[in-house]
Amino acid sequence: MRIVRKVAWSLLILVVILCLVIGIFIYLAKPDYNGKKQLSGLSGEVEVYFDTYGIPHIYGNNEKDAFTALGYVHAQDRLWQMELLRRIGSGGISEVFGKDFIGTDKFFLALGIDDASVKTVAQLDRTKKSVLLSQAYLDGINQFIDEGPTPIEFFLTGIEKREFTLKDIYNTMGYMAFSFAMAHKTDPLLTDIRDKLGPDYLKDLEIESDSGSVWIKNYTPGTSDTFQNTVIARVMQSLKKLEIPLFEGSNSWVLAPEKTKNGKVIFANDPHIGFSQPSVWYEAHVSTPSYEKYGYHLAGIPFPLLGHDRNLAYGMTMFENDDVDFYYEEDHPSDSTKYKTDSGWADYEIIEKAIRVKDSTDIKFSYKKTNHRPVLNGIADQINGERPISMWWAYTQLENKVMDALYGMSHAQNIQEFQRALPYIHAPGLNIMYGDAEGNVAWWATAKLYKIPDSIQTKLIYDANKGLSGDRQFLDFSENPHAINPPWHYVYSANNQPDSIAGMLYPGYYLPENRAKRIVSLLAPKNDWDGESVRTMMTDMTSPVNPIILSHLLKDIDTDGLTGNQVIALDKLRYWKGDYPLKTIEATMYHRWIYFLLADTFEDELGQDLFDALLETHLLKRLIAPLSHNESSIWWDDVATKNTIETKKNIVNISFRQALQDLEATLGENSTDWTWDRVHTLEHGHPIGQIDALRPFFNVGPFPVTGTREVINNMAFPYTQDGFYKVTSGPSTRRVIDFSDVENSMSILPTGQSGNPFSKHYKDQAEMFVNGEFRKMMMNEAEIKANSEAVLRFVPQY
Repeated sequence: MRIVRKVAWSLLILVVILCLVIGIFIYLAKPDYNGKKQLSGLSGEVEVYFDTYGIPHIYGNNEKDAFTALGYVHAQDRLWQMELLRRIGSGGISEVFGKDFIGTDKFFLALGIDDASVKTVAQLDRTKKSVLLSQAYLDGINQFIDEGPTPIEFFLTGIEKREFTLKDIYNTMGYMAFSFAMAHKTDPLLTDIRDKLGPDYLKDLEIESDSGSVWIKNYTPGTSDTFQNTVIARVMQSLKKLEIPLFEGSNSWVLAPEKTKNGKVIFANDPHIGFSQPSVWYEAHVSTPSYEKYGYHLAGIPFPLLGHDRNLAYGMTMFENDDVDFYYEEDHPSDSTKYKTDSGWADYEIIEKAIRVKDSTDIKFSYKKTNHRPVLNGIADQINGERPISMWWAYTQLENKVMDALYGMSHAQNIQEFQRALPYIHAPGLNIMYGDAEGNVAWWATAKLYKIPDSIQTKLIYDANKGLSGDRQFLDFSENPHAINPPWHYVYSANNQPDSIAGMLYPGYYLPENRAKRIVSLLAPKNDWDGESVRTMMTDMTSPVNPIILSHLLKDIDTDGLTGNQVIALDKLRYWKGDYPLKTIEATMYHRWIYFLLADTFEDELGQDLFDALLETHLLKRLIAPLSHNESSIWWDDVATKNTIETKKNIVNISFRQALQDLEATLGENSTDWTWDRVHTLEHGHPIGQIDALRPFFNVGPFPVTGTREVINNMAFPYTQDGFYKVTSGPSTRRVIDFSDVENSMSILPTGQSGNPFSKHYKDQAEMFVNGEFRKMMMNEAEIKANSEAVLRFVPQY
């Protein structure tokens, strides 16, 4: 008995010690929101007041001091996120997660983001204020790396902390630019379809510029399948596996004084980005005697991409222009080191690279470059003997002044200064939205655009020595799509087709008119908008297009053989208004039907791999509506049935019955149980949260959520065979700035401000976000200081 008691006491002591160690670790690992710290490089004290949601309000005597403090507090909440994002463009993911990501690293190294960053940094003028402030921000990050606690993810993955440099800023921006480029998914797929099935199969895929939808109107004041599946698809899947945010779409609208109740501009913006944990944006309010901005920062980027002050507000959506071109190259018939150009045979340039791999030796590989830039064959286990395919991408091939643009935008005092910064954005293509206290509203599509002859189809891989030449005729920025103080008194963007520019509809990968149509229908008739009504509009969940699609399909339905329960379900669909509350049944039926309609229409010709690739494109979203009323599409026939030619009516009825049978099998025979909340959920995933045992600690959710694909409250999901719609992207923030009451402007983050799972701000906004709630973006100094939850003071290090 005495021995048993000794063992019991020993175990108890061990448990107490273990709990004590864990408690100490958690205490030390939390972000430090209180106290005083010495910070090298400061010329004076900087005060950081943290509000009740952990957002820092930074007060410094000058910008350099304030940006140094910003770097420190940003790092203590988001160092792991900074580390992950800077590694993508430089081919450093395998060093963290192992050999499964070697193909991803090869692809990004071949894209040339890291090489372009090295070149850009080498050419920087180190005396420019934008560079000095960037370095101050990095100094703050690096001091946290030296002195602060190590985030738990570094322990779990076994990687060492290392300092951040200017090159890392540009590598993170390069990754962001890549995630915008829908051509990576689309062009190889369309070429495979043409080569496999013939050009007739492209006609109904809506690949041309959109000539029939709601355009964004310009206004100026009186002044091969193997390639697709082994390279692009694997890369995108690997990034999704790591829960790395991909930039997808966005909404924004800005109302002029004539449209608002209080006679002042109201600005609204919700960029749509892949959901992840931590959330993509870090909020920070920075104030000095010469500068103030309440901004939204990407991890590792010093200047806010979204921001406002008392004078102006700005934000963005994705332009979706085409800035990527693929080319077939022609090898010399007897010398594989040469390829054909317009002027004869040229030598391939051979680029050697190395990749560090966790728990393995370094991997060395090489790839070829042509005058069109990298040849992607040989990357991610390509099949030997395939035609060489090279890729030209505007981001890596043109001079990079994006950081100058972000500096200029964040420091502009008026619309003229703001507009002067925009031509520096060469890629990715962005719709920049603007409103100010003087009553100005504006939209500019920013990118280095170039002339494209009507004879060239940019969405296919060009044949050898054809297509756009490397020597392109770039348009002056004044010719880019834009609208400044238009007579209809608002500007908006929902990633839809802009009006014609330079005599043409500019090619791109625009999203369908669904959100645009709804936004315009709500904005146009109403002239008494206020902040509350705009916030309500941001959570609108009604599709004006889906009921129209449904009406085209329902007219072909044959009710013979349907059960009583199925007839009741059909009747409910006939009266659906296209809305998506949690308890709707019609939404569940509609999307299950659309999935089977798409599968029955396309999978027989494409096969599973190409069909899955189609599901990942914006192209798919654009073609559903026109397909629903196209009686003669070549795609309706099921090529697997040799003696029958199927019609639209055949496919509509087959897919409807499949959808009902599937719903009965998965959700029960009673259609009243087919509610949207059972199938449409949002979980914010963390890379470490993929380990089942750690999922509850790192991931946030899941939550049933309202909304759907391509409504204003755009909760997007991929169509899958299982019929459960796990939301992958949506509003990365919702912001409403009302210049009649700017200090009570409102916003929300999807989870929380901190990326540290030990912080109470890791997920304190998650339920508010799901419920469509907002919280204040505080700017009044007296209010901030009186209501702050904590104060961190940085003093010079002597």
